[in-house]
Amino acid sequence: MSEAGTGDDIIVSARGVGFNAGGRALVSEASLALVPGTTTILIGPNGAGKSTLLKLITGEAKPSSGEILIDGENLHAIPAWRLACQRAVMAQHARLVFPFSVYEVASLGVDGIGRALPRQRREALVGECLAAAGVLDLAARRYQTLSGGEQQRVQFARVLCQIEAGRSIASRQALFLDEPIASLDLCHQLALLDMARNIASRGVAVLIVLHDLNLAVTYADHLVVMDQGRIIAQGAPARTLDDALLRQVFKVNLSLGRAPSPGLPFLLPQQHRVSPAA
Repeated sequence: MSEAGTGDDIIVSARGVGFNAGGRALVSEASLALVPGTTTILIGPNGAGKSTLLKLITGEAKPSSGEILIDGENLHAIPAWRLACQRAVMAQHARLVFPFSVYEVASLGVDGIGRALPRQRREALVGECLAAAGVLDLAARRYQTLSGGEQQRVQFARVLCQIEAGRSIASRQALFLDEPIASLDLCHQLALLDMARNIASRGVAVLIVLHDLNLAVTYADHLVVMDQGRIIAQGAPARTLDDALLRQVFKVNLSLGRAPSPGLPFLLPQQHRVSPAA
């Protein structure tokens, strides 16, 4: 099992992280390094611990063991205002009880950390991020009236705003996306993942939790596989995913194909049967 990045390249580091709840170990001895300019994608079956690990790395939950470092500093020792400049998080579920407009939701990413920017620049930034997420035409709409997919794109615009506003303070940043394409149609799935890769190309460390294996291997520089709370494999997609891992982790008896170039693995939908002992 290999990790991405070494030494000073690493911006976020999870070292032997564990998390227990209700007498169960939801995450055990997980070690992961995130490097600026790299898109890391985390995959695994339901209940593997992906979202829990993400909550630990982003500071939403505190590990029972191990440590999380951002630029060598313990995550939980970093003031909230500075942490907001260093990392942005798009959670799997975002609920708002107040009647905010789409524009107001996106502008939450600028509030606080973007106050040093001129008001005109802040307003322009929100508009640019709404446009990038494909929801500028919805700016005046009430957030609660949107479809699930539209709400996801608005939340993506919010984290784009936060990354851009935080850039004026923090030179090294990380972006965390938990199932960001779950409610999106294919066109918007690809558009969002393209934008995430573009953000990484500008020097941000990007971590995405995905279920679609084909999209995961297509967009990942570094693939991380979790099962039963543990990271069991990680590395370049072409070297990490194989038939044996599919049977072990996902309990499917399917064979990976290989694209001619650059040799990325892929799965074609087909009927499968797995024996109870598999």
